Amino acid sequence: MRRNISNNFIASDRNGIVESRHIVHAAITDAAGTLLYAVGDPSRMTLVRSAAKPAQALAILETGAVDTFFDDGDLAFMCASNSSEDHHIARARSMLAKVGASEDDLRCGPHVPISEAVQRAWIKNDFTPTPVCSNCSGKHVGMIAGAKVLSGDATDYHSSSHPVQVYVKRVVEDVCGLAEEGALWGLDGCNLPTPAFPLHYLSRMNAKFAEAADLVAQGDASSRTKALSRVFHAMWQYPELVAGEDRFCTVLMTAFKGLLIGKLGADGCYGIGVRECEQTRCLGAKGAIGISVKIEDGNIAVLYLAVAEILEQLKIGDPEMRQALSIFHHRKILNTVNIETGKFTPCFQVRAE
Repeated sequence: MRRNISNNFIASDRNGIVESRHIVHAAITDAAGTLLYAVGDPSRMTLVRSAAKPAQALAILETGAVDTFFDDGDLAFMCASNSSEDHHIARARSMLAKVGASEDDLRCGPHVPISEAVQRAWIKNDFTPTPVCSNCSGKHVGMIAGAKVLSGDATDYHSSSHPVQVYVKRVVEDVCGLAEEGALWGLDGCNLPTPAFPLHYLSRMNAKFAEAADLVAQGDASSRTKALSRVFHAMWQYPELVAGEDRFCTVLMTAFKGLLIGKLGADGCYGIGVRECEQTRCLGAKGAIGISVKIEDGNIAVLYLAVAEILEQLKIGDPEMRQALSIFHHRKILNTVNIETGKFTPCFQVRAE
């Protein structure tokens, strides 16, 4: 049955004249994958890009590579789309040294940094970035470590046929609930495989991380559950390593104080895992929930607005926590002399399924 997705957009206007409509899709599920709420099409086939990094990091953790080479800050950095700040580059170099590798071993390339402040500094200093400056550097070093543990050879760790990538794919599909049918796989901007699947599976994946944190706190945990919980805690305890200064992921996880994790994916994709709390129970969920969002045109600023609006509509966290996202949630359009010319308005309502 075709879903009615006519009222699932965020509008931008100038003086009340609608200029653009940015289509929003979202899914809210529990850890079993039951669809609880949605916006637009919760089954939209989605390349989740870097939103898959927590599950990819889980795979590296389960190889034993984290305990062999790294600490939990490094684990958080494996989940990162970092801002290429000085401490991020230093962290990547430190991790390479820990695993006995060099920058020449990285199979990612350099690029413009996510952070505008870093970009200005690079231009001012005539700095030419190298692969260690990649926003995916932590994931790549993690893959090198996993490759060494699994096969002893990290030369082609980025290849889809390498044992570490075969293992990562299996873990990602398993934690998403896709062990039988599998995901589709493409090639990400950083030169590593990236999965695609219906959007609600990203919600389920994130709910599994949050559920694991609850189960471990209750003293009931398998080795997989402990690993999922460890990734969850690493992310929210080191949010500046998962993103960077003033970034949405950093502000979100700092403000919500261990209630949730959040991870950006390129081209307008986002995943959140929320631990069981009064708000999730009020939503009818038994246990943790996952939230996934996709913006049809890939606009990242609109994505952050949509995520903040969904958290507001679902009443996740307390008002003070949600208020911390105000700069992303209530966006005005300013011209070159700082005069307000318009605004962004959410034109969707999260619906029960």
